[in-house]
Amino acid sequence: MQTYDVIVVGGGAAGLSAALLLGRSRRSVLVCDAGKPRNWASSALHGFISREGMHPADLLTTTRRELQRYPTVKLVGDTVVDASRQGDRFQVTMATNGRATGRKLLLATGIADELPALGGIETFYGKTVHHCPYCDGWEHRDEPIAVYGGREKGAKFALMMKQWSADVVLCTDGLPLPSAETRAQLKANGIPVRRAKIERLEGTGHQLERIVFADGEVLPRRALFFTIGQFQRSSLFQRLGVTVGAKGGLNARWPSCCTEAEGVYVAGDASRDVQLLIVAAAEGACAALAINKALIAEDGLG
Repeated sequence: MQTYDVIVVGGGAAGLSAALLLGRSRRSVLVCDAGKPRNWASSALHGFISREGMHPADLLTTTRRELQRYPTVKLVGDTVVDASRQGDRFQVTMATNGRATGRKLLLATGIADELPALGGIETFYGKTVHHCPYCDGWEHRDEPIAVYGGREKGAKFALMMKQWSADVVLCTDGLPLPSAETRAQLKANGIPVRRAKIERLEGTGHQLERIVFADGEVLPRRALFFTIGQFQRSSLFQRLGVTVGAKGGLNARWPSCCTEAEGVYVAGDASRDVQLLIVAAAEGACAALAINKALIAEDGLG
């Protein structure tokens, strides 16, 4: 069983960014990636300087190619099914590639978004149905936009979307309404509320064109943004003693990205409020520096 300085679980922007700096620091690194990125449905990434509009898969392919010049970095396309501390080392078990041990462990496992249970949503998700306005709002500026969500969260999201379009409708799909005060704020800002259950989404190709309600009403829309929740993509943190914060993210200190579990670090969407690719890459870099510093100290060089 091979031992690495660092095992990185997750090969997205955070994990690969960490692997790059660790590799350049002559650290032996194993990156395990299941190949299921959060933005799997998107055709373009945004808000990442010098990479605006690039296909997300191209970013990962390019980065993996760059890592090939560092012989101490090993990329494995596999799922880590278990992780545990074994003395002063961590042991991970992969689905098909056996086991490996590492001195430090970086969880860059990300999160997954809950999709509304709406007929036809899979056809439009990532193209004209989205969860992040910073990622995709510009592409739908000044278009008729629907916001899906209930309670205060859905209403506040609808108010926020007025930055991108004057024509915003909040669709609660039968979910609870926000407070009377917030409903008054919606009205004051010209945001109608549709409370009826949604039957399905319709359009041509990947272009959303209308929302069909269970009562037969039809709402023409060119985009839908939703907010209903997200969850940790991996449960490994539970085995390692990493706790979850009030908002569902893994507790990690900033900027070191270390956790209360000694030797375990977290970077990327799994831990932070700002869930953008460029931020995930930055967190991976911060985690790499903190990990290398810890290893230097352990080796008596610090």
